[in-house]
Amino acid sequence: MIPFLKKYDVIVVGAGSMGMSSGYELARRGVETLLIDAFDPPHGEGSHHGEPRLIRHAYSGGPAYINLAIRADEKWLQLEETTGLKLLERAGVLNIADTDVYDFRERQNDAESQGVTVEWLTGEQIRKRWPNVKVSDNFHGMYEPYAGYLYSEKVVAAYKQEALRAGAQFIANTFVTGLRTEKDGSVTVHTKGGSYHAERVILSAGAWFKMLQSFLSLPIRSVRKVVGWFETTDSTFDSNVFPGFTIGTKNGGFYGFPSIDGAGVKIGRHDGGVPWEPGKPLAPFGAYPEDEEDLRQALETYLPGAAGKLLRGAVCKYELTPDEDFIIDHHPLYKNVVIAGGFSGHGFKFASAIGEVLADLALNESTSWDISPFRLSRFAR
Repeated sequence: MIPFLKKYDVIVVGAGSMGMSSGYELARRGVETLLIDAFDPPHGEGSHHGEPRLIRHAYSGGPAYINLAIRADEKWLQLEETTGLKLLERAGVLNIADTDVYDFRERQNDAESQGVTVEWLTGEQIRKRWPNVKVSDNFHGMYEPYAGYLYSEKVVAAYKQEALRAGAQFIANTFVTGLRTEKDGSVTVHTKGGSYHAERVILSAGAWFKMLQSFLSLPIRSVRKVVGWFETTDSTFDSNVFPGFTIGTKNGGFYGFPSIDGAGVKIGRHDGGVPWEPGKPLAPFGAYPEDEEDLRQALETYLPGAAGKLLRGAVCKYELTPDEDFIIDHHPLYKNVVIAGGFSGHGFKFASAIGEVLADLALNESTSWDISPFRLSRFAR
């Protein structure tokens, strides 16, 4: 046990994807860092398990998101070089949508203005290029050839390894029970196993933020989500030929991945989900009929060759803000407390860059990256 009297430069509460990335960024800058997590990442209690995760650069939300995605891509390559691990696969991502639901043109224009390569496709062009994708002429597509997917659990493990190698300390399987600001402005972090002290704190508790609401109340709700892996009819869905994908329809929004090493096509639904409270049991896959039904219906409609036997199902959690944009900011009362949450099911791809941003905010109270869309104050308007 690390003694109470020891004072750290920064304590990171929640060492999942964002927390572990920021811990690595701090430690490599020579900052005395302590990471605390309620579990032992990588683990299945947050939002980073059940890899992979899509990485796209042509993003809705404008330049702030797009530039952050481009920076994240650079940082992923740096992490690969540092560790010697393959973490990012440039398989491409095919985004398709019913034009009555979503129009990609604004996103395409924003992406191209930032130098991101995208291809505009009609429904006919999608069918010709990927005959196993069944869409009507009312659909259109935006293909990102340099996008792909990340091995999320490997990423978290790599950041953990490198953070510890750079000198960070880590406490696993330890719930934080409260935080207290001291008269000198420092912060004490209380856990069931002891208390720890730091000049600055980063809070990145993911879907568990409600456990900290006595210190900070955020407009975040936690939702149970499911993903499934389905057997395919042939090799046209294999990862060496088929891209990652998103599908926007009148019946919901879906995302997925090719069959990697024969695991089957992975698909999840972005919208919907069942509310979940931190500390409450999380119902397993199949507890609700729609767990499989929603995913299978999407596959049968748009990717029928991938609508075979369910090979595996898994559950995870989203931490949703009302507008589904992130929260990256300082605590409203304490500038030495940085908050990062509400990543709303689309944050993982940015984790490498967000770690850099959080380290900047903790050490300098500012960052060169545009995080104005992610300010907590937007919910007070």
